[in-house]
Amino acid sequence: MGAVQYSLVQPALAQSNLATVAQYMFWLMYRNVASDGFVFEDPVNAGVLSLPGAVLASPSWQNSATDTSQDYVYNWTRDAAIVAIELAAGALPTSQPLTDYVQFAQTCQNSGGDFDRGSYLINGTPRQWTDQTDGPALQTLAILALYAQLGAPAQAVASAVIAANLDFLASAYQGQTYNLWEEEYGSSFFARSVQLQCFQAVTANTAGIAVPGWLPAAIGWLSSALESHWNGQYYQSMLPVPTDYRAPYDPNIDIVMAAVYGAVAITDTKLLATAALLRAQWAEPGSAYFYPINGADQQRGIGPLLGRYPGDVYDGDTDDLVGDHPWAVSTANFAELYYRLAGQITTAGAVPLDSLSASFFSQVGVSASTTPAAAAAALQAAGDQMLQAVLFHSDNLELSEQFDATSGYEKSVSNLSWSYASFLSAVRARNAS
Repeated sequence: MGAVQYSLVQPALAQSNLATVAQYMFWLMYRNVASDGFVFEDPVNAGVLSLPGAVLASPSWQNSATDTSQDYVYNWTRDAAIVAIELAAGALPTSQPLTDYVQFAQTCQNSGGDFDRGSYLINGTPRQWTDQTDGPALQTLAILALYAQLGAPAQAVASAVIAANLDFLASAYQGQTYNLWEEEYGSSFFARSVQLQCFQAVTANTAGIAVPGWLPAAIGWLSSALESHWNGQYYQSMLPVPTDYRAPYDPNIDIVMAAVYGAVAITDTKLLATAALLRAQWAEPGSAYFYPINGADQQRGIGPLLGRYPGDVYDGDTDDLVGDHPWAVSTANFAELYYRLAGQITTAGAVPLDSLSASFFSQVGVSASTTPAAAAAALQAAGDQMLQAVLFHSDNLELSEQFDATSGYEKSVSNLSWSYASFLSAVRARNAS
């Protein structure tokens, strides 16, 4: 009998406690956060060392020993903000990492690059990259979430960072941007949703953050703009609708992400209609975009795993136009949608079921005759099956960016910070529901 190899061990199906696993996921994510005693060196840009508060998107980079052609040893404003929200909600023994995050955010703001630069070197200097207006909004939401845990000097920095973000967004929110996936330029549903959430949070804040007089008008404008993305069947992620080789580009998972991180109501039946199409395109065998691994996982009682959009050509391993594969963040965010909706149904005592949302609820066995309590239980079970699939296909709990659509094995860059943060966020929503 041969020796057991740790690298071949997998969690037992549907046996792992998600809340317990999340405690380990938190520290796996935390490994990507720089501090004054844990310094990273940029493997591509010689002499660049991390400043405290920088968040590596992933420690992976292109070299002869890896199978990826991607360099992720950078601080993405979006990813870092999503990680910071989980740091604020987690079990940190000290608030120093939160202070570091705020100070690093200000360093990036003062770096002299475009204010909405999507990605920075780990020393806070601008990287050659696209501009994305969702970043300042998400960063503001993260700082509001952690503000109460900061000391007075750090709160002063936090207030200054928020004020600068709002000053930028005052003229940027009606403009165009590169989207969540950094591929298409136009009016982004995701960016508009997180900007709206940001403006609403600032308006309602009790931390003493100054509320600009232009916010009410901006909130009304963004609310109306989001409605313009509805085409009668689903929310379109970008306007104008992309017509390049990525088309049809919708339904796109960033609509669900716009509800998780933004202001789209979880009970919005147009959102649920879009979510139903998203699940169907990767989970139903008759779909042209069906993932074979979801067929195998269905027999295991877990899943499905979800991707980004139909016909995605980015696989994270090569520069060839191949695709498309499920992502951990897509799957975990969809599970969070289930959990948060279960909580809303429990609180309201009613199921938001109409002609638009009927297909969404039927996917989890909920019909007009299902009681609110039974509907909430069905939604929680569906979320659990998705997270169990993420867990089952993980590499000993470590999460990469993607899973192979056929084998289920992890692929693309390893230890993606956003993958961990999305798992943690989903489990927090589960606990709350």
